[in-house]
Amino acid sequence: MNQFQSIDEVLAALRRRAWLIVIVALVGCVLSVYFALGQVKEYVATAVVQIEDARLPDQLAGASASQNADASRRVRLIEQRLMARDNLVNVMEKHDLFTDRPGITMNERIAAMRGAARIQEIVNAAQAYAPGGNTPSGLIITVRLNDAQKAADVANDLMTLVIEQSRDRSGDSARATLDFFATEEARVASAIEAQEAQIATFKRENADQVPAGVIELRTQLGTLRDTDLDLDQQIVTLEATTSRQREEVTARQVELLQDQKLLITERIAQIEALLAGAPEVERELSRMERELTKLQDQYSVITRRKAEAEMGQLLEDRQATDRFEVLETALVPEFPVSRSRKKLAMMGGVASILAGLAAAFIVELMNPAIRSAAQMERMLGVQPVVSIPTVTTPRDRTMGGLKLGAKILMFLALIAAGARLLINRVPALAELAGRFLPRRIARG
Repeated sequence: MNQFQSIDEVLAALRRRAWLIVIVALVGCVLSVYFALGQVKEYVATAVVQIEDARLPDQLAGASASQNADASRRVRLIEQRLMARDNLVNVMEKHDLFTDRPGITMNERIAAMRGAARIQEIVNAAQAYAPGGNTPSGLIITVRLNDAQKAADVANDLMTLVIEQSRDRSGDSARATLDFFATEEARVASAIEAQEAQIATFKRENADQVPAGVIELRTQLGTLRDTDLDLDQQIVTLEATTSRQREEVTARQVELLQDQKLLITERIAQIEALLAGAPEVERELSRMERELTKLQDQYSVITRRKAEAEMGQLLEDRQATDRFEVLETALVPEFPVSRSRKKLAMMGGVASILAGLAAAFIVELMNPAIRSAAQMERMLGVQPVVSIPTVTTPRDRTMGGLKLGAKILMFLALIAAGARLLINRVPALAELAGRFLPRRIARG
């Protein structure tokens, strides 16, 4: 650092390393311009979709109409379907996107498309515990491409797909709900009819053992037992008052009474057997009636839900439920959002000049020669008696001229290489060069 103690020494060092500074700065400027021209301009187009609330309140619309209240979940499902592979491929093929790079694969194009398109929810600023908190009120669809017109077209297409998928999803959901409850209503109604027929058949086959028949059987049983007791009394009376003259008549009467008693005893046994099996019949009948009651309860619920589903389908057909509507269509952006090429080139040029100065400074530090009397006195503490200037001979002047010519040729070669690089990079410069330069030079 001892060789840079004054402005004159710094300026002398810059004069000695001028060619190095110029070459580094020139190369850096060419590379900066090349890099700046290689940057692709990117444009951002934005479309906005509004989520409108249902025209009727949920209390009037019913459960089926309010089943889409979870707008956030529906938005996520629509976004997933929108960013699915098939949808993205259709959009890319329609607008011929990401085909400028040769050899690009379909997976790479899909990844680029997913990176270029973004869907953002417009969330309500209300607190999470407040009614409607964190419920999206709209969607912002942003598309970033290197073509302004394509960016706007793709954003509008995605917005149209969002609205169509929302409408299709709501309609399909309402129809599926209505079809489900209609099918369940028919199934449960058929099951109720079958259960009622089964109960009727069971009651007909077990008429004596059902609760109403059991009461009648118990009445018959009491009457038969009283009759059996009366027959026993009659038999005893006849046997006690029998005379010899009427023994044969009495025997026939007793035999007749005993036959009647036998019939009554058999009937009593039958009734007792029926009464013994009545609890099992009653249990089975109760089970069948409980099953019928359960089916009837299901039928009532299904019928109510079907009515709500019909109301939801009607509201969906009339577009009275919450729906997605266009709030803002995407316009063709006028200015790119990427960094300006001029600014990049200027920043690169300034950095190139600084790099040249730094290179000259480093070279000077690596070659710490004593170049003046002041440096000698400062570094060695010895004051020189006389300073002899450099004496150049004709041979030295010739070599100096050759070196200067070589440097000029190198400088021109660098300029030509940079121009060739820029001409190949920018089609407008190539066309301009073709007009004013010979074909051989323009073609390289």
